[in-house]
Amino acid sequence: MDTATIIILVVLSGAILWVITIYNKLVLLINRIKNGFSQIEVQLKRRYDLIPNLVETAKGYLSHEKETLENVIQARNQASAGLAAAAQKPTDASAIKGLGSAEGVLGNALGRMNVVMEAYPDLKADQNMRQLSEELSSTENRVAFSRQAYNDQVTAYNAFKQSFPAVIFAGAFGHRADASWLEFEDSEAMQKAPEISFS
Repeated sequence: MDTATIIILVVLSGAILWVITIYNKLVLLINRIKNGFSQIEVQLKRRYDLIPNLVETAKGYLSHEKETLENVIQARNQASAGLAAAAQKPTDASAIKGLGSAEGVLGNALGRMNVVMEAYPDLKADQNMRQLSEELSSTENRVAFSRQAYNDQVTAYNAFKQSFPAVIFAGAFGHRADASWLEFEDSEAMQKAPEISFS
């Protein structure tokens, strides 16, 4: 073999290894996203399991607040369905957005329930209710931590996929769409200034 052939083979081998490295990193990053989502899933399932107990405990005290309690259970069921759909495709933007919307509705329903509970000191003093509230609060913190870790993995994946030279090969390797962050609050509503009326 002459020198030119050897140089061509070395360059070709280097290029092939370079492309393989890009492919492997994309696979690694997408698997980290899936793992991050599974951590969220564990915490959300724990949260969904606590909510019926919380509502059941509150039911005795809030007998004439039936609509509030039903809204919480309905929102919990919708969020649980959203989680099941997102768990099937944790890298699908529409599934993640659906889960985020359902979680926002659940958060609002729980917030309304907390406001109603403030008017019932006996309920707030109930030992079971205090314990459930503490567990729910602890779970909320875990969900927030898991969601942040997931969003960090999404950011790392999107940044790598969009950078050169990965951007050249990502589509060919099946990595066409960016992964989506999981947000529980309505970003658009938060951007709007509150309307205040003094009439």
